[in-house]
Amino acid sequence: MRLDNVPEEAEGSRTQTSLCCRVLKSLLLCTGEIKQLDVYMEGKLFGLQLVVWGLRGVAGVILANNPLSGVLILASVFWTSPWQALLGTLGTLISTLTAIIMGQDRADVTRGEHGINGMLVALMMGAYSSAGDWYWWLLLPVCMGSVACGLSSFLDGCGVPASVFPFNIVTVLYLLCTGPNNPYYPHYRVAPPWETEPNGTGLAAVEVTHGIILGVGQIYTCGDLGPSLLILGAVLLYSPLLTFHALLGSAIGTLAGLSVAVHHDFLYTGLSGFNGALGCMVIGGLNFTFSWKTHLYAVATAFLSAYVDIALSNLLGTIGLPALSWAATLASTLMLLQNGNLAKYRVPADQVMSPEHNLRSWSQREAKNASESVNAVV
Repeated sequence: MRLDNVPEEAEGSRTQTSLCCRVLKSLLLCTGEIKQLDVYMEGKLFGLQLVVWGLRGVAGVILANNPLSGVLILASVFWTSPWQALLGTLGTLISTLTAIIMGQDRADVTRGEHGINGMLVALMMGAYSSAGDWYWWLLLPVCMGSVACGLSSFLDGCGVPASVFPFNIVTVLYLLCTGPNNPYYPHYRVAPPWETEPNGTGLAAVEVTHGIILGVGQIYTCGDLGPSLLILGAVLLYSPLLTFHALLGSAIGTLAGLSVAVHHDFLYTGLSGFNGALGCMVIGGLNFTFSWKTHLYAVATAFLSAYVDIALSNLLGTIGLPALSWAATLASTLMLLQNGNLAKYRVPADQVMSPEHNLRSWSQREAKNASESVNAVV
């Protein structure tokens, strides 16, 4: 048996292992908030900083504070519609610039929080516009709505993030002011519930499964499977735990829709799932440290968001308005205002990070408190 090649094979094995470790370490650096990027961007050109803040705002719509996730999400929106991607980018940048000009808290700006509502307003105006793509008159209300969303800190005094209240308010005002037959800004009319065709007796299981994935994509008005999977990948890059809650919440929303026999189109397109997904993500490890108690709390929030969405869709549909994300916004805000046994798991609004980071920080605090207690007894 020849042994002269053994050192070379061992060296090759060590090199391969070292390469795998470096690749894994590089991938881990791209997860979470990528705080090292903020350190690197200090002192750089304002335009470059604005791009990073804007990308955080794009990803912040789905609660993923990661600029690389923002790149993937923007690509998914572009995949669905280049016009929608243009509107979303414009809305994000304008609302962020407005916050900077008005002297909003710099920490909130760097986290992209002031770009979230501008992104959503722009996307929703484009989605509901019946004038088609590349209708340049639409840029005026998009810009005005994004400026209005630049101020979104009115709930900070209560310890509750402003969430997407500005988006919901501005979008409803826009749709009420213009109307479906406006000569300059026409939009699709939301049909009242009694005008839809009755459900059939059959149900396509594959389409329902697709609808759970599409429920995550509908957060960005993406109704295609490919872009929705890319959005899920962007959330996974930020936090696997948040991805799990996104799919769980969308599934719960679909289940809630099935329980009250909503129209099958809402199940198949993901419209019955996206409020449940948002509600579940807000509570499940993001604003509360993940545990079995907070997980059940997140499930309850998803069910509440889903049923409130169904009720609001029926109510607002009578006057031709969509329910938007009012359900998830109201349900999650209600849950965040609760004081009780889960108070110790609550993460302060200005310290919210990825669920994994929140869990590590909570575990370290508990271990430190336990050690101090033991030392005090001794």
